[in-house]
Amino acid sequence: MDVVCLGDADTHAMGQLGLLEELTPEKVPNLAKVIPALRLPFTLPHIYSVRTILTNPARIQLAPARYADLFEERFRNRIGFSDLLFTHMTEAAAIAAGGDERNHQPGYAKLLEWKRLGARVYPSNEALAAALKSEEVSATIMWLGRAYMWKKAGIPVQAVIPAEGATPYISCACVPRNARNKAAAFAYLDAMLDPRAALGFAERMGFLPTTDTPLPAALQAEIGLTPAQQAALRVQDFDYLARSNAATLDFWNREFKG
Repeated sequence: MDVVCLGDADTHAMGQLGLLEELTPEKVPNLAKVIPALRLPFTLPHIYSVRTILTNPARIQLAPARYADLFEERFRNRIGFSDLLFTHMTEAAAIAAGGDERNHQPGYAKLLEWKRLGARVYPSNEALAAALKSEEVSATIMWLGRAYMWKKAGIPVQAVIPAEGATPYISCACVPRNARNKAAAFAYLDAMLDPRAALGFAERMGFLPTTDTPLPAALQAEIGLTPAQQAALRVQDFDYLARSNAATLDFWNREFKG
């Protein structure tokens, strides 16, 4: 393959293993336009979304402003999570407890608080969406892009970017070191950052451009970040995740779900 599309943590791991071409503005000129917080050495940040707090406005009158609010008694038996996002739920819990991207340990005790509140776990994002639509649950933590698509599909949710700061998920593209046509691959990656393509992804999927491509006013109000929110992005520590994810998954399965 000449171009590979992966998530941010996966491309970071492949880059650390020496499998990817290092990308620079000399090879891919549009990289110079990427938001500084989203730049990674071995990948083209294509589009991104951010982790938000989702609630059903008809069921939750006062929307939570921060992760810490989701541990209040009013969320008993009303909150649910996607099993696929165990790392992100643990990290959000850690942030609520005073931890951060490099220390998820405080999140373990907070996960048990959610367990005592009757938090439900669903096998997929789609199953969680069905639970929100049926009002089996009324609150969760999920990507802003998902919230945008779910609202378009008639699922009653509103999104709040947590006051602790928004964590991005970056959809990436990269070039293997053994690619046969690297020149074409670099040209393709450069085209992926074309503003017309970025606008199309934003309108259809609710994912944000990784450059300063302006969005129409209505779409900006729906999925856009303020300059302050963009400046406060909390990019995950992928090296820490590589070391800690096995233990996190074990705790999630044995202690939180068990």
